[in-house]
This record gives sequence, C-alpha cells and structure tokens, in this order.
Amino acid sequence: MANHDNHKKCDIGLIGLGVMGRNFAQNMADHGFSVAGYDRDKEKNQALMTERTEQQDLRVADDFKEFIGLLSRPRSVMMLVPAGDPVDAVIDELLLYLEPGDLIIDSGNSRFTDTNRRIGSIESKGFQYLGMGMSGGESGARRGPSLMPGGTRKGYERIAKILEAAAANVDNDPCVAYLGPGSSGHYVKMVHNGIEYAVMQLISEAYDLMKQGLQMEPEELHGVFDRMNQGELNSYLMEITSDIFLQKDEKTETPLIDVILDEARQKGTGEWTAWDALDLQVPTFNIDIAVMMRDMSAYKTLREKAGHALAGPKPLFEGEKDAILQRIESALYAAVIIAYTQGMALLGQASKRYEYGLDMETVARIWRGGCIIRAALLEKIRSAYQSNPDLENMLLDDQLGRAVVEREKDLRYIVCTGSAAGLPIPGLMVALSYFDALRSRRLPANLIMAQRDYFGAHTYARVDAAGTFHTRWGKQ
Repeated sequence: MANHDNHKKCDIGLIGLGVMGRNFAQNMADHGFSVAGYDRDKEKNQALMTERTEQQDLRVADDFKEFIGLLSRPRSVMMLVPAGDPVDAVIDELLLYLEPGDLIIDSGNSRFTDTNRRIGSIESKGFQYLGMGMSGGESGARRGPSLMPGGTRKGYERIAKILEAAAANVDNDPCVAYLGPGSSGHYVKMVHNGIEYAVMQLISEAYDLMKQGLQMEPEELHGVFDRMNQGELNSYLMEITSDIFLQKDEKTETPLIDVILDEARQKGTGEWTAWDALDLQVPTFNIDIAVMMRDMSAYKTLREKAGHALAGPKPLFEGEKDAILQRIESALYAAVIIAYTQGMALLGQASKRYEYGLDMETVARIWRGGCIIRAALLEKIRSAYQSNPDLENMLLDDQLGRAVVEREKDLRYIVCTGSAAGLPIPGLMVALSYFDALRSRRLPANLIMAQRDYFGAHTYARVDAAGTFHTRWGKQ
C-alpha cells in the first residue's frame, strides 16, 4: 500500500466531486500530485475514496473549514460545479476561509461575462482568479482533457505543472496553455462549444442525407462513417458517430439510434456564442443555424402536424450510391472547414475587442487533443496561423482555402440535391452561403442601404465619393 503522509498539505483542492470532478481529481493524483476534494453530497466524497487507487494521494473533507485546512499555502482551489448561481455560492463560502494571495479556479462552463464580474470582485479583495475551460467529457477529465485557462498569469504559473501533467498530450505537447487575461479562457471554451454545435449539426445532416436520401441502415452507416474517419475528416465526433450506429437497444434489440427521440437539448453555450457574435458583428452562420435547428427539433408535436399537412417531395436520391457518398464526404469536409473558419474569426475579433491577446496558433494547438472538437484538421489550422499569425480569415490561407475551393462543386451539388429531395440541410446550405458571400466582391447591401435611407433617412455611402449622403426618395 502506498505510504501517503497525511500531515503533508495538499497541492491543490477541488470542489465538486461529480463524475467530472472525481475523474479530474484522480487524473491529477495519477501524476503524483496530492489532491483534496470536497462536495456537499457526502456520497460523492465517498465515491472518490472508493474509486481511488493505492498510489493516489487523495483526501476528502466533511466541510469547508476542514477542506481549506488540507491545502498548502498559498492555496489553489479548483471548482467543477454547474455554471451560474452555484459558482457564486461556492465563491462566497470560500472567501470566508481563504487568505489574500490564494487562487480560485473556475473550471466549469461559466459564461464569460460572469467570469469578468467575478474577477473584478475577487481580485479587488486580494485573491487571484482563473476562468478555465475544460473539454473532453468524462473520459477526457480522467485521461487528459484540453484545458483553456485565462486570468491572472501568476495564478496560471502557480499550477502550470499540475495542468500540463493532467492535460491531454499530442506529440509530447500538453493541450493546455495560458491564453490571456480576464475571461479569455472561458471565452475560448464558449467558442469551442459553438464550433462543436456547428460540426454536430453538419454531421447530423450528412447522416440524414444517407439515412433518408439513400435509405441506408445503421450497420451500413457505421461502415461509411468509420471509413470517413480514417481520412481527412478524422475527428473525435466522427469516431463516436461511427460507434453510435453499432449500439443496440437493450429493450428492443434494435439499433439504439432508431429509438432515440429526435429532440436535441442544449445547455446554452451555443446560444452564448451566437449572441456574442451578433454583438461583435461577426457572421457565424453555422453556429447560429445549429442553435436554431436544436430549437426547431423541440417542436416535435408541431412538426408531426406539419408533416401531415404540408406536401413535399419524397426524400429519395437518384444516382449511383457510391458516387453520392463520395460527394457527401467531400461536401462535409468543406463545410467543417467553413464552420471552424467562423469560430476562429469570432475569436480573433473578440481578442481585439476584449483585449485578450489570443494567439490563434496556440488555441488550435491545445484543441488537437482531449477536447470534443479535436480533429486532424486542427493541425492544418495550427499551421495556417503559425505561418501567418495575423491571418484575417482561415479561407485566405492557401491550403485551407484551396481545400474548400476544390470541394465547392460537391458542396453545391449536395445542397441542391438535398434541397430537391426536401431534406432540411441548413448547415450545409449556410456553409455554402458563407463561402459565396465571403468571395463576393459585390453584395446587394446597396439596396438595403437605399431602403433604409428611403424610409428612415439613415444615409448611405457612395462608391465614387467620400462621406455620407441622403436622398429625398421619390421626389423627382
């Protein structure tokens, strides 16, 4: 049995011992760090002690005072509790026991505006604060997540060795880095989740094209997604999608995917991303439509009624199946690149507006492993920003732009084919529209400005003269 010195103070404390918290506590302990845990639910405290191995220096406390007493000074306390009021409640209680100079780390999915508020309040009292996004789910927390810390650099440096050891690792490079001041960590995690929404929507549309348009069964779908995952679309989301089609329902012994209700839930991070993109005036077509389609899915009863009342084409494709599958794969890859493009563009604009000073190559680097949106594509994205740190838009990178241009005809074909079959594929459609809008040297926005000036005297700019102008419309 390992000989742990219970008189030695712990390197770090963790509040919130649900599945994620317990897994991350064990992860840190696996790497030789002593960890104190606390949860108001005594059963979760007990679960951690039951799950720990003999080699792990893990301890739990029955109350806050005992928990704080287990930590070495200056103390570092991590929270893994639900976003919102629970975070504020834990902080309020922590501040009763901590001392100036101690560090608080919020590793939940807090909204970045809440993190800004907390930083202002906590640092004014002499404490340090980090808002740290964590992605990877339960297995990532246990085996190595992607970690996105932002806030005080001194606070990060205090726990850097712990985070670098516990994070996922790609080519001996830990998937964690100090991202910047303030709420930068939680902002990057928010946009990560927005991209996640967008890519999941695109994958679900590819599935629907195959399921309805090509009448493919789950076992065959598994084979197609598994093959796609071996190529340029290699990613965690493609991998789990392939696995999903093999899962059998214990109750009916049929493919589980066919008995899951088609109503997608959400926790809000996608909405937050879309809202802030609107505030910053960054077009994030794919993130926006992914949120809207989850909203649409919730209208199950209405959709059932409309399905009977509103006629449309039969969702069947004509043509050779393998050729269509190849074009779906090509279109999906182009659309995924475009979705990442929008997310990275939002990060770039937010970095300027909020003075985060984000290094985009670093963001792509720490997303390569551990997180939900990890994908082979991220190595190309990293390379693009490494070559040009000031890259204004990913599609202006020679390699990434060429990849989309080479697949543009397939994306256009699939959008037309899916639309003609009456299948809802808004993610693929808006990806194509983003591409077309971005490359349009002229948009019909001039008519919109004329309309605004006509009904509201909002003025307009001219192509042949500087300044603003107003016309008395209809007065000839």
